[in-house]
Amino acid sequence: MVALPAGHVAIDAMLGPVLVSVIQRQKTMKKLIALLLLLLPLAAHAADFTGAGLAPAWAIPFAGLLLSIAIVPLFAPHFWHAHFGKVAAIWTLALLVPLAQHFGVETAGQTLVHTLLEEYLPFIILLAALYTVAGGICVHGHLHGSPRLNTGLLALGTVLASIMGTTGAAMLLIRPLIRANEHRRDLVHIVVFFIFLVANAGGALSPLGDPPLFLGFLNGVSFFWTTQHLLLPTLFVCGVLLALFYLVDTLLLRRHPAPESKAAALKPTRITLDGKVNLILLLAILLIVLASGLWRPGIEFEIAGTHVALQNALREVLLLVVVGVSLKLTPHSARLGNAFNWAPIAEVAKLFAAIFITIAPVIAILRAGESGAFAAVVKLVEDPHGQSVVPMYFWATGLLSSFLDNAPTYLVFFNSAGGHADTLMTAGAGTLAAISAGAVFMGGNSYIGNAPNFMVKSIAEARGVRMPNFFGYLLWSGGILIPVFLLTTVIFFRG
Repeated sequence: MVALPAGHVAIDAMLGPVLVSVIQRQKTMKKLIALLLLLLPLAAHAADFTGAGLAPAWAIPFAGLLLSIAIVPLFAPHFWHAHFGKVAAIWTLALLVPLAQHFGVETAGQTLVHTLLEEYLPFIILLAALYTVAGGICVHGHLHGSPRLNTGLLALGTVLASIMGTTGAAMLLIRPLIRANEHRRDLVHIVVFFIFLVANAGGALSPLGDPPLFLGFLNGVSFFWTTQHLLLPTLFVCGVLLALFYLVDTLLLRRHPAPESKAAALKPTRITLDGKVNLILLLAILLIVLASGLWRPGIEFEIAGTHVALQNALREVLLLVVVGVSLKLTPHSARLGNAFNWAPIAEVAKLFAAIFITIAPVIAILRAGESGAFAAVVKLVEDPHGQSVVPMYFWATGLLSSFLDNAPTYLVFFNSAGGHADTLMTAGAGTLAAISAGAVFMGGNSYIGNAPNFMVKSIAEARGVRMPNFFGYLLWSGGILIPVFLLTTVIFFRG
């Protein structure tokens, strides 16, 4: 986990040799850190560059990176698995090198330092904390899958997604859900609805739920704002999906009942939780993040030209402590039972470092509004009088989140709407709700819309479930999610 600031000796003492080996493999990130160290001496004296003066070409590295993430794994999966870090580094340097040449090393350095300290590290540390802690909770035992039980497990995961994150809730429940239905012939629909609900829509009610909402929290959106403003849309979307799932699951079970021999061999057994200490640590994460939003002592310190608030720095340190405690106290049997490893979070760490860096000029241009090169995008979501068109924000954010990852897409439209949290939470509440809902809900439209989607797909395939390919999954989401989102627009986001 590249977000850890300690040296190898300190990391070895706190997190163990497994994590050390992961860090040692992060060659791409080491190169970026080396570049950062070269730029630090000059970064404090850097000059700002304004979005109004930037050409659309500055968005090419960001667009190229996201297209690489979307397309390369589909057509060259082995190449991507072996070299995705190098691809991310190439697109990152494709921005930083021209930036240094055109605006000076100082500006490139300031952009890099600000992005890493102000945006990337808080994001990846929280994600790593949730991944580590949730990965230490293992559900042992066996349930007998039925439409009622399956719907109940999906509902439970949907609720947990806003508490422990979509990644944490998905990793906790996907294996028990598949085990409970191993006697069934039809399993694809169970995993697909799991992605819709647990890996996406369920995370709409708190900054812990989904990465886009945490980015909003980092940009000044109050912790419980989404809980208040997205509660009814979330209840509607999740309620409709759960009802549809129960109907589909019941019909498929009647059409293809499980053989009696298989059903008898998979009798329910006692359910136990291994790694219960992580339940306390999940509560600690919630309290730490909440406290960082409520406690604002007004103390800041400067690192290479970037101002870091005391409460934010303390939040990252405490979250790292939680990671260390989880690794120290979690029984080995719990991580073994979950087949826990660092590969998913290492991949996210590399890719999102590049995403956060390359998106910097895009955000700057969008902040410039109609004075920037992306004035057409701003006009698309605004009426002739300059007022936000709420339905357009919902669908524009959502459709791009379906294919370009929902976290950076949220940032793009958050900034196109003005980028000022205080204004968006009050006068622009409808717009902010539409952006938030679009990013979270429609992350389930494709496998690449949200990080847990591919994780769930991989686990299901490893368990023998024949998941649909990229385009097959689009048929599922297009036939089920799009009609639900159209109804959601009419009811909640008419403007």
